Amino acid sequence: MNSAKLALAALAAALLAQPAAAQTLRNDSFVAAVRERDGDKAMEMLRSRGTIVLNARDDKGDTGLIVAIARSDYQWTGFLINEGADPNLAARNGDTPLIAAARVGFDDAVEWLLSRRAKVDGTNRMGETPLTVAVQARQVAIVKLLLAAGADPDRADSAAGYSARDYARRDNRSREILKLIEAKKPKA
Repeated sequence: MNSAKLALAALAAALLAQPAAAQTLRNDSFVAAVRERDGDKAMEMLRSRGTIVLNARDDKGDTGLIVAIARSDYQWTGFLINEGADPNLAARNGDTPLIAAARVGFDDAVEWLLSRRAKVDGTNRMGETPLTVAVQARQVAIVKLLLAAGADPDRADSAAGYSARDYARRDNRSREILKLIEAKKPKA
């Protein structure tokens, strides 16, 4: 085994040997820095531990990227995406960054995530896709973006068994969303 592989194996063994509580504390620290908008602390952690902390989760299962997106924070979201945060890493509830962006109407984040190969039809634990969430939240701009990126309007969730198309048909408050979805023909 060469020295680089040996060093990597030793690092992995050291991390695995640490109690779970210690690992969680480290993860909580980075996400807490993002939550508190503490750029100095976040940068210190990135410099000392590398990009591995970008995808850390806190005790609730949220990543820094999901925290930043949930508050529609352009600076932190852009920073984390540009630093290489995983655009598909889900929170404990299964919400991906793209679902989080659809939920709060953060259309710029949707564009950024799609450009970084976020899974357009990734689902959360309820089987909801970003498109399903965008339809339910009546986010017209995001529905357009997701459909243009190839989102499947006929994929049913596991919560109610409805698809984005079904939800759009059931909600009379946003006829524009229904028109957008109806323009996308169902798969045969």
